[in-house]
Amino acid sequence: MSTGPPHGAELPWNFLALPPEQSAYDASRFLVLPVPYDGTVSYRIGAREGPAAIIDASRQMEDYDIELERETCVLGIHTLPEVQPHPDGPEATVDRVQKAVAAACRPGAVMVTLGGEHSITVGAVRALRERHPDLSVLMLDAHADFRHSYQGSEYSHATVGRRIAEVCPLAIAGVRSLSLEEREALEELGQPMYTWPQARSTAELADVLLSHLTGTVYVTIDLDVLDPSIMSAVGTPEPGGMLWAETLELLRAVARRRRIVGFDLMELAPPEGPVSCAYTAAKLAYKLMGYATLN
Repeated sequence: MSTGPPHGAELPWNFLALPPEQSAYDASRFLVLPVPYDGTVSYRIGAREGPAAIIDASRQMEDYDIELERETCVLGIHTLPEVQPHPDGPEATVDRVQKAVAAACRPGAVMVTLGGEHSITVGAVRALRERHPDLSVLMLDAHADFRHSYQGSEYSHATVGRRIAEVCPLAIAGVRSLSLEEREALEELGQPMYTWPQARSTAELADVLLSHLTGTVYVTIDLDVLDPSIMSAVGTPEPGGMLWAETLELLRAVARRRRIVGFDLMELAPPEGPVSCAYTAAKLAYKLMGYATLN
C-alpha cells in the first residue's frame, strides 16, 4: 500500500516537487524509484514509510546547491511509481525490483532507489550489472550485512553485502558492528571492508576504496552508517557513525574519479526519529545526484 502523499497536496507529488518540464521521464537524467518494503527487518520497523517521507521532505528543499553553485534539477528528476512488495516474500520482492529497474533505466539515466530495507538493493544492482558489465558497488553501512542467510532467508537486510559480492566487486565502509560469522566470511573471501572510525583521513579512505572500485560504480547507503546524532530514524542504529561533512567528502571524492550510474538510500524508518532525518536523507539524495554529474 502506498504511504504518500501525506501533506502538501498543492505541490506536485514527486522528488523536489518539480513542474512537468523538469520531471518528465524522457527528459530526466535521474529516475527515482520508491520501494516501500521492510519485510525482513529484525529490530525496529518502519522502513516501508521511508520512500514517501524522503520524497515529502524533498518537496520543501531549495533547488539550488550552494556547494555546486547550480540547480541539479534542471537536468530532470522523474519520480517513478512505487514498487510494491511481492506477496511471495523477500526473494520475489528483490526479483520484482530488478525487473522494475531494468524496465525503467534508460541509457544516460542515473537510477535512484529509495527504500525501504536494504535487501532490495540486490535487485537494483543485478539490473544495472546487466546494463554495465564493469559495474562495482560502494556500500556505506554500519553493519557488514555479510551473512549467508539470516532468520531463514538469503534475501534479508542482513545478507545484502553477501549477495552483492556474488554479482560484482564490492567495497564496504563505515562498519561498526558485525558477527563472527561475517568476520570469518569476509576474511575467507578477501572482501574489502573498512570499519569506522578510521585512523586514516576521509581522503585517504576514499583512495583506498577507489582502489577496489571499477570505473562504473553503484553507491548503496544504509542510512545507519550516519551517526545517530544526525540520523536516529533507522531500524538498527549504531553509535559512533559518519557525520555529514565526512560523508559528503567521501562521496564527492568517489564521484569525481568514477562514473556513478545509480545509487540508493535505504533503511530510513520515519517513526523512529524526528522529521529532520527524512530531510537529511532527501538532502543526501540530492547531493548525490549533483555529485553524479561531476565525472
